[in-house]
Amino acid sequence: MNSVKGIISRSVGSPTEIVEVMVPDPLGEEALIKVLACGVCHTDLHYRQGSINDEFPFLLGHEAAGIVEKVGSEVNHLEVGDFVVLAWRSPCSNCRSCLKGKPWYCFDSKNAVQDMTLRDGTKLSPALGIGAFSELTLVNAGQAIKVNPEMDPAAAALIGCGVMAGLGAAINTAPVSKGDSVAVFGCGGVGNASIMGSKLSGASKIIAVDIDQRKLDWAKEFGATDLINSKLQDPVTAIRDLTGGFGADVTIEAVGRPETYEQAFYSRDHAGTTVLVGVPDPAMEVSLPMIEIFGRGGSLKSSWYGDCLPTRDFPLYSDFHMQGRIDLAKFVTEKVGLEDLESSFNRMEKGEVIRSVIML
Repeated sequence: MNSVKGIISRSVGSPTEIVEVMVPDPLGEEALIKVLACGVCHTDLHYRQGSINDEFPFLLGHEAAGIVEKVGSEVNHLEVGDFVVLAWRSPCSNCRSCLKGKPWYCFDSKNAVQDMTLRDGTKLSPALGIGAFSELTLVNAGQAIKVNPEMDPAAAALIGCGVMAGLGAAINTAPVSKGDSVAVFGCGGVGNASIMGSKLSGASKIIAVDIDQRKLDWAKEFGATDLINSKLQDPVTAIRDLTGGFGADVTIEAVGRPETYEQAFYSRDHAGTTVLVGVPDPAMEVSLPMIEIFGRGGSLKSSWYGDCLPTRDFPLYSDFHMQGRIDLAKFVTEKVGLEDLESSFNRMEKGEVIRSVIML
């Protein structure tokens, strides 16, 4: 048993705490990971707020990179010292989706079998089956994906969630094709990754939509060709004006709100595609006239984790970064310590950062 420092959330809305976490040595298909860097993601805030489930206390953190410390007896694809990014999808190979040859939709992803606990034995619920705001964490070995060891851990960590969700929404879910026009609603980490993915896919026009001019300025750095401040103008009209009156071929909603989803729906071209990658609150609802859904044709899609296959996609984008084809370091606004999580949450809510990354 290993005793380390980690960050937990004990109850709805209460401040997070740095506590002693007990992490078992790995058995079977498990791997023990020394966490080097972990991004501060909105999902961790959702856990703290009780918006995911009520299985408190949570061991927060899930967007992480680290080094393999130990492996279980049944693990043969990892070695001690491997540099890995942690994924919250580890395909089981046995569910109906995996058996259909679509493991990126796996409905029974694997996690560690043993529990991480507090000193008194209280079981912790690791965020997204990872729990990486901790010096060590225990995962299923299939969640640990080897990537280029020359990468900065702070940039590599973001492949594990936000960057992959946004890249995948454009590249895997839509998918954006060469010459397409694309409109992205919400220019935080996931939205800017969608912009980066659209550029990588060869989009001819990439329209960024946000109410924050600072975020729109960031979007331009990631490849947006046109900027719309939707606080100052109607984005549906503006997008149609930029696309010959037709609307965008692909619209990507990276906010997770009904009003921006409706804007994304109405600003797409006939037979175009709207992708929801922003995570909505469970209480939110959207209302659309059925005749509009029918009459416009095309597709309304949801993107789960960028519809990624971690073993395929994580090494690919790691290599793209090292080759200079994409710059994942642009997403890292600041590097902070465990004690800075609450202030990082505050900065994230105020839109002051793309990503804060906790370094361990």
